[in-house]
Amino acid sequence: MFKLYGFSVSNYYNMVKLALLEKGLPFEEVTFYPTPTPESLKISPRGKVPVLGVEDGYINETMVMLEYIESVGKGVPLLPTEPFARAQVLAVAKEIELYIELPGRACYGEAFFGTTLPDAIKEKTKTELLLGFAALGRHGKFAPYVAGDSLSIADLYFLYSVPLACAVGQKLFGIDLLAEMPKAKALLERLEQNPHVQRIAADKEAAMPTFLAMIAAKK
Repeated sequence: MFKLYGFSVSNYYNMVKLALLEKGLPFEEVTFYPTPTPESLKISPRGKVPVLGVEDGYINETMVMLEYIESVGKGVPLLPTEPFARAQVLAVAKEIELYIELPGRACYGEAFFGTTLPDAIKEKTKTELLLGFAALGRHGKFAPYVAGDSLSIADLYFLYSVPLACAVGQKLFGIDLLAEMPKAKALLERLEQNPHVQRIAADKEAAMPTFLAMIAAKK
């Protein structure tokens, strides 16, 4: 049985969790917060989450975990077997991470936790998000899923990165980043009806008070 280390508020944790659920793989959740303690660093080289515990040891980095889960060859496939189609799915997922998730993350502090960020950081985020969503509009198929007609790893990144970035866009800049992408909005609504996604959302809501208390304690 796999062990998934992390916490239910983490979007990267939830990507891996959804992959395990969709593929019907048994796993145990182990609450694990990112810390630089010696105990944490034995599990995760940088003390980050998530981490996947497998028979041979620990696997870190979300994309690597997702590809490992796919490699066991069980359950519904989340990557095509044909090399070019597979590359396209992975490219869209990486584009979402690099050009949407990471720029948005730079402003999470002000958007969600009440901190104040320098205008230069916010302007950089705004510029990068506009470029990132434009690229997603060009590369994403939304037919009806991000990369084609079936759920893939690209959808996991989309589901757990794009809404957060959209919240940053709305809260800080008054921008609807999906205004020109109705098919993307429809996909989000479709994914939110998935029973596994609903389970993950409920787990996140239940874990949020503890997470917010921990953030407040650090201020």
